Amino acid sequence: MTQTLTNPQVDSMMTVTELAACFDVQPGYLSAATCGIAPRPAVAAMLADLERWRHGLVDPAAYDPVVAGTREAYARLVGVSADRVAIGSQTSALVANISASLPVGAEVVIAANDFTSIVYPFLVADGLAVRCVSLAELAEAVTDGTGLVVFSLVQSSTGEVADSDAILSAAAAHGASTLVDLTQAAGVLPVDASRFDATVCHAYKWLCSPRGVAFLTLSEEFAAGLRPVAAGWYAGQNPWTSIYGADLNLAEDARRFDASPAWQAFVGAKPAIELFAAADIGAVWEHACGLGDALCRGLGIPEQHQAIVTWADPDGSQVKRLTASGLRVAGRAGRVRAAFHVWNTPADVEAVLLALT
Repeated sequence: MTQTLTNPQVDSMMTVTELAACFDVQPGYLSAATCGIAPRPAVAAMLADLERWRHGLVDPAAYDPVVAGTREAYARLVGVSADRVAIGSQTSALVANISASLPVGAEVVIAANDFTSIVYPFLVADGLAVRCVSLAELAEAVTDGTGLVVFSLVQSSTGEVADSDAILSAAAAHGASTLVDLTQAAGVLPVDASRFDATVCHAYKWLCSPRGVAFLTLSEEFAAGLRPVAAGWYAGQNPWTSIYGADLNLAEDARRFDASPAWQAFVGAKPAIELFAAADIGAVWEHACGLGDALCRGLGIPEQHQAIVTWADPDGSQVKRLTASGLRVAGRAGRVRAAFHVWNTPADVEAVLLALT
């Protein structure tokens, strides 16, 4: 079971209904695990920014508060301080800071069939011993020779939630570090990134941000052993005095791993992530899982207790039927993947069952 965050001020947090009211989603969109939907505040911010750009009124330095606000909102959401968060545009590029810093011969244990953005950086690195086991066996596979355990908190292909408590316990017992992908979790499942040595997350799925906004969280101890292999001007202690020359003066906190931001993407990400940081994510998870279990019952399959529900569709025929009915789902690894988020309702469940029967 995963540990969830508790908030003594939960009564003052945005409810599922209030959060859902920020979206203008057409009925039948069951694909948040593929791509989120922009909330109205994000669209308004991006349109205003486009107007400034169109009229030549953009000041690059004026995006710094936007990036800082986005970083702070994400930090609140995942339970860490903002100085432990680095920003970038893709998770794989952020993971490369870790894969390139491991010593030759280090053993990395990864979950089978996990998303390749957190797998490939270790497979292409020189001299690493990468061992692949099933997610269910991940905790048992950790040994005294393991340097790093890598897995997604929520699996992209199946929606399965990893037993992070067991994996963390095994890692601690054997002195291994942990890297966890939160891309399919943050925004729908309460998470505490401070439990792990490192986490990555791309915000364009459940956090409903433009593509091009990704985060890396690092514990202070773990970060001390990493090389910022993609360091550029934005990784400087003061980015605007780090744009020329060979005087290396990197930021002292996690910003030393920053990649320069895609400005327009962060303009949309800031209001989107602020919405989720202000919401009761525990209630969002209960809402999504409730709809998922209702679909499972209607399909006559075991309840999965997940926001992402999958079932066998080896020839893709069910995905075609659902798509032809105007529903948005995905096909992954020979299965239908339906993802329930804050905007979905029981009507979406009924629509799936009607399309298949």
